[in-house]
Amino acid sequence: MTSKKVRKQIYIEARQNESMEGAGETEAKLIRQAIDRHTGSFLPRDMHASEEERAFIDRLIKAGPVLGSRTWKRDDLHR
Repeated sequence: MTSKKVRKQIYIEARQNESMEGAGETEAKLIRQAIDRHTGSFLPRDMHASEEERAFIDRLIKAGPVLGSRTWKRDDLHR
């Protein structure tokens, strides 16, 4: 979905500029995402995908706990 964009000129802190440079996204995209997060104005979700996700989660809940022990440690998730 393409939407009409409005040109804006903004000033940001030097530290913010440095952070954006290594983010791997365009500055404009990062700013648009930050505005959406701040205002809660995210794009509408794909309802079919949302329904599939909810059904998947419900199946996992109904299946109950997984038997046996896990093969990983919590610290492994944060590397």
